Amino acid sequence: MTHSEKVSWLIQQLIKENPGYHAVGEPVDERGKRRLLRSLMNVRWPKEADEEVLKIQDELLQEELQEKGIIYIEEIPVIAKLYPCSSVKNGDRISLWQGDITRLAADAIVNAANSQLLGCFVPCHGCIDNAIHSAAGIQLRNECARLMEEQGHDEPTGKAKITLGYNLPAKHVIHTVGPIVGVKVTKQQEEELKSCYLSCLRTAEKNHLDSIAFCCISTGEFHFPNKLAAQIAVETVDKYLSGSGMKRVIFNVFKDEDLHIYQKLFR
Repeated sequence: MTHSEKVSWLIQQLIKENPGYHAVGEPVDERGKRRLLRSLMNVRWPKEADEEVLKIQDELLQEELQEKGIIYIEEIPVIAKLYPCSSVKNGDRISLWQGDITRLAADAIVNAANSQLLGCFVPCHGCIDNAIHSAAGIQLRNECARLMEEQGHDEPTGKAKITLGYNLPAKHVIHTVGPIVGVKVTKQQEEELKSCYLSCLRTAEKNHLDSIAFCCISTGEFHFPNKLAAQIAVETVDKYLSGSGMKRVIFNVFKDEDLHIYQKLFR
């Protein structure tokens, strides 16, 4: 099958799963088809899928990953080389990288999840939760659902769970639920955000992982102020690394605003 044929075939298979989707028409243009497929994956409730569906989906996502390009952490310079006067003590093990976190070939990438830990169900939403689940494939939601069923309750703020990465170049995804800020950040929310970073680092080490890439937890949809979030992230990670054998921590940013904030902190 060509890329286009795989997209069309998967659309039809996901439509067959739900009788309510039978009236959904397949777009004519390739971009529209791919967007529809992502939407169907986003709204799909966790359940097992036919082996052929998983096979074709995996082939498609791996092709798209190769097209986007994989970023290996060895290619990303540490801040000790870029900002030699930085006050960060462990600059030889910390990096800053701007781009799509689903391209990073780290031992683990961090997902800013919601308390249900099932991913974002809003079709093609711009959050990192949606991006990670869309690139990993439907297996990721299924594994998250199994973890949550075993747990029996929503994931507490500041804790973390680990899953496989499936079609991501990262071997694992560490899911953490950050605090949701209202009018003003409270001291408790600052501690909860700190706990997110510590829980992810401890989870990574417990699973014998050497590298982890953090997104900007709780910023964006959860409204934690970007500058304060970055300060907490850097201080918490740097302090943790002083007593840890973790080989590399990457602060992944997507927006220019966050890039400039981290650059100022490291300078």
